[in-house]
Amino acid sequence: MSEQKKPSVLEGFKAFLMRGNVVDLAVAVVVGAAFTNIVNSVVKGIINPLVGTFGTKNLDSYSACLKGPCEVAADGTEHGVRLLWGSVLGATLTFLITAAIVYFLMVLPMSRYLARQEARRKQKEGTQETVEVTELEVLKEIRDALVAQRGPGTGPGQDRA
Repeated sequence: MSEQKKPSVLEGFKAFLMRGNVVDLAVAVVVGAAFTNIVNSVVKGIINPLVGTFGTKNLDSYSACLKGPCEVAADGTEHGVRLLWGSVLGATLTFLITAAIVYFLMVLPMSRYLARQEARRKQKEGTQETVEVTELEVLKEIRDALVAQRGPGTGPGQDRA
């Protein structure tokens, strides 16, 4: 009886890391982190100044007082309950911009590319079916030629006496 050697934990970990999807995921995280900086810069450099034309350039300064009075004491402590809806608005704008850029620059072109690939694959399959039908026709012609060489009365479906 031969015993199979169990792979070590280190070998299993190495196999896990060498899978394509782990490497792709690592690349996606790095690109996503860099992309986040770009989107944050767009929000701070373009969106916030546009919003600033109606108020302040910093969305975080928009708030509402839920339970008043909302004031900051001289020692820095806050009194009251303040809802920071401006920071939620900024995060929502950042998310929407990120989602739109990812959709229009990555998802949409990739889905169009995959649809074209699928159409080409189906077209090739249709061509192969035509070739198979053509081969079937050729085989029928060969059969008919062989039957004709044998002579009359020996065709397919006819019994020989």
